Amino acid sequence: NSLMHQSRMARPIAGQLNFRGLLALAGIAGPLILIITDLTVALTDPGYSYVRHSISSLAWAELGWVQTLGFLAIGLLTECFVAGLYFSIEGRRGFGAGIALLACFGFGLLMIGAFHTDPAVGPQTSDGIIHGLAAKFIFWVFSAAVLLIAPTLRKDPRWKALFIYSIVTAVLSIGFMVNSFWMPADFAWFGLFERILVGLEIVWVEIMAIWLLRLSFQVEGNEPATVP
Repeated sequence: NSLMHQSRMARPIAGQLNFRGLLALAGIAGPLILIITDLTVALTDPGYSYVRHSISSLAWAELGWVQTLGFLAIGLLTECFVAGLYFSIEGRRGFGAGIALLACFGFGLLMIGAFHTDPAVGPQTSDGIIHGLAAKFIFWVFSAAVLLIAPTLRKDPRWKALFIYSIVTAVLSIGFMVNSFWMPADFAWFGLFERILVGLEIVWVEIMAIWLLRLSFQVEGNEPATVP
C-alpha cells in the first residue's frame, strides 16, 4: 500500500508547485468564481434580493449567462480538485466511495449550469425539472461524500485537523436539507437559506483545496519539495 501510495504522489513540474498543487488551485478558484459571478449578476439586477430570491433565478437576469458560466466553472474545477484529493490521501474504507460521490457533486454543479431553472411565472419545462433535481441531488450527495471521506482524514496525520470541521459541515448540510422539507413554497427568506447551505459546501471545498495546496509543497517526511 505504501509503494502504491508513493507512486500516486505527483512529482514537481514547476518550481515547488507540482501537479497536486495545480489541482488544488482549481479547487480554490471554483468557489471564488461562483461567488464573484453571483455578486456580479445580482448587483446588476435592481429587483433582485439576496434574501428572497434563489441563486438559480439569476440565470434569467440580463447578465444571467455570467452566472451560468460560474456554475459550469465551479463544476469543472471541482472535478479537478476531486482528482487532487484522490491522489493526495491514502484512502481507508469508504474513501473511494466518498471521492466518487464528490465527483458526482461536481457533475451536479455542471448540470445546474447547463439546465436553467424555470422562471417564477410560466409553465414547467424539462430544463427546469432537470435543474431542480440536480440542485436537490448535489446537497444530499455532498453530505454523504464528506461523511465517507472524513474517517480517512481522521486517520491521516496530514489531514486530521480537518476531520471535525468536515463532520460539522456534513451534519449542518443535512440539517438544512431536512429542514427544507417543512419550508413553505413562498418562504420569504429562501435566498438567504440557500446561500447559507451553498456556502457551507463551497467553503468546505475552498478550505480543503487550500490545505491540499499547502501539502503539495511537501513530500513524504514533511520535507520541502524540490525540483527533480
